[in-house]
Amino acid sequence: MSRKIITITRQYGSGGREIGEKLAKSLGVEFYDNKLLELAAEHSGIHKNHFEENDEKRTNSFLYLLSTTYGQGGIPFDDTLFFAQLNAIQKIASEQSCVIIGRCADYALRDFNGVINLFISAPFEQRVKRAIEVYGIEERHAENYVKRVDKQRTSYYNYYTDKRWGQPQNYQLCLDSSVLGIDGSVKLAEDFIKMYYND
Repeated sequence: MSRKIITITRQYGSGGREIGEKLAKSLGVEFYDNKLLELAAEHSGIHKNHFEENDEKRTNSFLYLLSTTYGQGGIPFDDTLFFAQLNAIQKIASEQSCVIIGRCADYALRDFNGVINLFISAPFEQRVKRAIEVYGIEERHAENYVKRVDKQRTSYYNYYTDKRWGQPQNYQLCLDSSVLGIDGSVKLAEDFIKMYYND
């Protein structure tokens, strides 16, 4: 199989983004995180700032939904953003090998053959520690911040897909990054991917 498509869903503070970036580099394929938002903006004609402000978030406010519609049919603006990202993900995966972080990519590519979906987790305490030491979140806010981001990602995923965020049956490989560390997790994922694609 010539094309390798890997999606990564991750708990906040698990190091999933770093794992994905290093994995893509090791495999020699493109890595899509913020770059995906740029492509979605380019293809949809919607300014990139809107994608960044609403990244993996769903606004449930009734007043928000009443006041923010886009295009014909009165489609809520955040739904428009989601479908623009979904289209960008599908376009990328149809053209090249890649690693894609978040944005319901596993769902967007559910009808594509040979996609590997990874889930990266870590114990809560270690994720809080990483949020403080690596991401610069203030210690007094870190626990609530980690919980809030996970809640946003869960709500976003559960709203837009027919699956439940973080359920192991959605993924070919689930990794606890605290067990092997970032580099060890990359190596394990890489070995699994090579076996999967019979490289």
